[in-house]
Amino acid sequence: MAFLQVNYFSKSLWRQTAFHLCLPNDVPIEWREGNTCYERPMKTLMLLQGYSGNTFDWPLGTLISDIAVRHNIAVIMPSGDNSFYLNAKGCCFKYADFVGFELLDYVRNTFNLSKEAKDTFIAGLSMGGFGAIHSGLEHPERYGKIIGLSSALIVNRLKDIKPGEKDDIADYDYYCQVFGDLKKVKETTNDPEFIINERLKKGDKIQPIFMACGSEDYLLDTNREFRDFLLEKNVDLTYKESPGIHDWIFWNEYLEPAIKWALDEEV
Repeated sequence: MAFLQVNYFSKSLWRQTAFHLCLPNDVPIEWREGNTCYERPMKTLMLLQGYSGNTFDWPLGTLISDIAVRHNIAVIMPSGDNSFYLNAKGCCFKYADFVGFELLDYVRNTFNLSKEAKDTFIAGLSMGGFGAIHSGLEHPERYGKIIGLSSALIVNRLKDIKPGEKDDIADYDYYCQVFGDLKKVKETTNDPEFIINERLKKGDKIQPIFMACGSEDYLLDTNREFRDFLLEKNVDLTYKESPGIHDWIFWNEYLEPAIKWALDEEV
């Protein structure tokens, strides 16, 4: 299997940026024998890191290379900095555009991957879980299924943060820089619930979503809130909750099952 680091110029970020790519295009024939995943075209997964992480997080924290080989899936792992994968003000901070379509299209064209949404998924953990849900919902024409692990679905909490305040993660100024006016964020596409409501008004069908969160995770309440919202809207949701905190032990427990869910394989 090829494991690549690619540096290219991103127009969304207006600078050189790096990402890693697992590409099982050279798997030996004997490894493929009996594996039905190689009887179909290669699928693609955009896999997003969490807050304070980078493009190395998934290769170092998980067995994503082995998973890519087992399931014949190309895995794109970019750095999202601490952007929540949203478009901030200014020409150089369009992270929603970066993972929503620019990077995906670049990899598809460069490595001749499927351009079909049914063959393409987006996933992430924590901040990356939020980014996957947000970008997947914004771009159903590109992403057929969405996976969020311990997702940082914090939008409903932002209105309570006052100027000068900070929490264990960041401060008021950071949240304003990333999400915009905290009093009005619920009225913008920075809120996944807003995106869903707007799409449903147009008669769109929301693509299937997989969520998992540990029962001791500090983000559990927000994940349950979003779960209940999705169920109320009749979204096709698979929700998992089991003992665990906000760590790689929990994410490793659910990464491959979530990918198998996306591939319609038996979990």
